[in-house]
Amino acid sequence: MRILYLLTSLGIGGAEKQVVSLAERMATKGHTVALIVLKHADEEWPTKLPVLRLNIRKTPLEVFRGLRFAKNFIGMFSPDILHSHTFPANLFTRLVRWMLSGKNSSPRVINTIHNIYEGGWHRMLLYRVTDRMADQVTAVSAAAAERFVQLHAVPVSKMCVLTNGIDTDAFTPDRSRRKKMRAEMLAGDDFLWLAVGRIVPAKDYPNLLRAFAQLRAAHPGASLWIAGDGDRSHLGRDPLDEGSADRVRLLGLRRDIADLLDAADGFVLSSAWEGLPLAIGEAMAMEKPVVATDVGGVRELVGNAGFVVPARDSSALAAAMLEVMNLTEKARRARGRYARERIAQQFSMTAKAEQWEELYAQSIIGKTA
Repeated sequence: MRILYLLTSLGIGGAEKQVVSLAERMATKGHTVALIVLKHADEEWPTKLPVLRLNIRKTPLEVFRGLRFAKNFIGMFSPDILHSHTFPANLFTRLVRWMLSGKNSSPRVINTIHNIYEGGWHRMLLYRVTDRMADQVTAVSAAAAERFVQLHAVPVSKMCVLTNGIDTDAFTPDRSRRKKMRAEMLAGDDFLWLAVGRIVPAKDYPNLLRAFAQLRAAHPGASLWIAGDGDRSHLGRDPLDEGSADRVRLLGLRRDIADLLDAADGFVLSSAWEGLPLAIGEAMAMEKPVVATDVGGVRELVGNAGFVVPARDSSALAAAMLEVMNLTEKARRARGRYARERIAQQFSMTAKAEQWEELYAQSIIGKTA
């Protein structure tokens, strides 16, 4: 097959990481693969695959220019599948499909929704009015799929769920790496909590900082690291004001997440909304006990392998974190092994790539049937 992936950017985010991983798996399987990226990002996931960078700015003329370049590239590449991810790329791909209408070589269009929230009513309306330009819509969680169907943004007949995949080879615990990382980062003997994700409203870090302040009052031997870039104003009050400044470290953008997870004793996610967060799956693959808010597909991913609490409830979040800390080391390790088994059996990237390959093949058969 010839597969062309379209995404908004290659920026350091979960959706982007998932697309790059999937595209590279498909290339390894022998398919011809390329990517189209709508805009530039200062920090990007690396890939050796061919990438067409449109560098579109938010003006009608720039969008039209980008559509014209994309149409010409698609004509030369002749893909069987156009697979786009997140709202801007999904809508862009539908517009390109409209420009290609009537051509015998028009590819099949698959859109993927990566979050339970992709914008307001106007975006849902745009999904609705351009629906005929997509052959299939997938969501990374059942919760996201149900919401978009309920909003009438996507008809139930076109919607299916295909969850994110985790690279269990890249995320394998290593005790020697743990020891080295803790020494380098001066972690000492603290129980170390790690949160991973950009500093944006969706991650609700103010909720986490409030929870951590409560946790420290009950268990002073706890530290919190937050790995992710973004606008620190989204943290709400400064960590200094929460009485935990000496135990909270903002690490900024990091590319060594597996190393940080090895150093950590537990993983925490405080989000207000999500799709299916890769960071939780990666933490589970690294055998870390997980505490997370009940948003998007979190419960689908975690199952019985972690603690799931209501969103925006810092007291519940703190209580669950304290419960993990009060477990014996043996109990935490057993929970961690169970978490990795769950990821390996149900959410491995190898299995997900095979499912995508099957979906692509079925879509092409549907075209010729």
